[in-house]
Amino acid sequence: MHLHNPSPSARPLQKLLLATVYCAILVTASSNSSYIKSATTSSHDGQETRLDRTRLARSFSERSTVFDYGTQKVKGVNIGGWLVTEPWITPSLYEIDDPEVVDEYTLCKSLGRDKATRRLRAHWDSFYTEEDFHTIKSYGLNHVRIPIGYWAFDISNGEPYVQGQLEYLIKAVGWCRGVGLKVMIDLHGAPGSQNGADNSGKRGDIGWDENPDYVERTKAVLVKLTNKFSKPEYAQVVAGIQPLNEPAGFKGKHMVKTVKQFYKDGYDIVRRSGKHSGDGAPTQLLYTIHDACQPMSAWSNFFPSPQYHSVSLDAHLYTVFTDEGSKMTEEERMADYCGKIPALKASQAKIWTLVGEFTPAPTDCAPLLNGIGKGARYDGTYAGSTKVGDCRSKSGLASSFSKKYKESLGKLFEIQTHVYEHGSGWFMWTFKTEKADDWSYDAGVKGGWIPKNLDQKIYGVHC
Repeated sequence: MHLHNPSPSARPLQKLLLATVYCAILVTASSNSSYIKSATTSSHDGQETRLDRTRLARSFSERSTVFDYGTQKVKGVNIGGWLVTEPWITPSLYEIDDPEVVDEYTLCKSLGRDKATRRLRAHWDSFYTEEDFHTIKSYGLNHVRIPIGYWAFDISNGEPYVQGQLEYLIKAVGWCRGVGLKVMIDLHGAPGSQNGADNSGKRGDIGWDENPDYVERTKAVLVKLTNKFSKPEYAQVVAGIQPLNEPAGFKGKHMVKTVKQFYKDGYDIVRRSGKHSGDGAPTQLLYTIHDACQPMSAWSNFFPSPQYHSVSLDAHLYTVFTDEGSKMTEEERMADYCGKIPALKASQAKIWTLVGEFTPAPTDCAPLLNGIGKGARYDGTYAGSTKVGDCRSKSGLASSFSKKYKESLGKLFEIQTHVYEHGSGWFMWTFKTEKADDWSYDAGVKGGWIPKNLDQKIYGVHC
């Protein structure tokens, strides 16, 4: 999922903390007036953009047999909190009498391998089933993004994690084949943690870039993923692989340099069936890199065509993880989203650009969202934040939401999907949660603020 501020144990450098919360909003922070100016560019500029997009489609589309990312739009959801657990998505999984438990690493360590295996297998068996994927398809969606952690493949350094997630990933891919969904496989956690967030598996220090062995282990996992899912039987269902979720480029130059080299090495692995241990046969898998908390423009020419092909960029766009974002009115938030259009269009002209995570939620009020023991910015319980309002009406179960709040969630969903389709499309985070329906696509459809027919624009909002 999104990046959180590192915990106090994670090298207390103020610039890292500030950079973290800005990771998801580096693309653009425009006022309404500045967006209007940028949106009224000349017809010549528009023609150039269309020509660039056409060239991009021609260059790549013949190589993407699963989905035409140059002309079609991804409309997807994340399968969050399943094979990589997060306390806020399934808090019941983390109900354990141990104050040290804050992530999957410490959960497994506290329970011990046998108990953790039983607990997690029960979760994998029940939290997502085949029926969910039928439901996702029935909502008019065409993709799912499925996070998985490195520990599903490698616990050679004595990590306490339990394994078995690959079995469920294979099941999910089969279910998606059956209903006609495309799958993006997302390596969500790496050894040493690439961002210090609980959703990387281990909250705290950001150590991935500091140990070459961590990077090599990550590449070895990428080899295994590619060797498995580049096989012919997966050709029409597994659309692509994301080599690493949300690496913390805000950490500094060394991290950015490490990420860039890893991305180039990862391309070589994914494009050639994991040639480091496989047969080197070419693949058509989409290779999707996260922006590493850098501006989208930083990646425009990183994988130039025709030397590289079937590459896309993933940006995660959130407005709720800063004090400034917490204070936004609905109108200001919608203007902020609209202000991202120029950057998305410019990026899309160079590299297929997806928004791999976003939320209609206008606050960080979902319990445990920022991490166990962290509180929320909106109600002032997060360290260093200033209270904006009461969280009690802003998250929880949809049955407690007012009509006005549901309308607000609907407008924020509608405006964002409109904006993100100026790129190659979007994946909402996430499909379902236990107790945070403001972040749940499924709850949104059932509660009426997300339309089952995505061509239906309930609120008529636009930029």
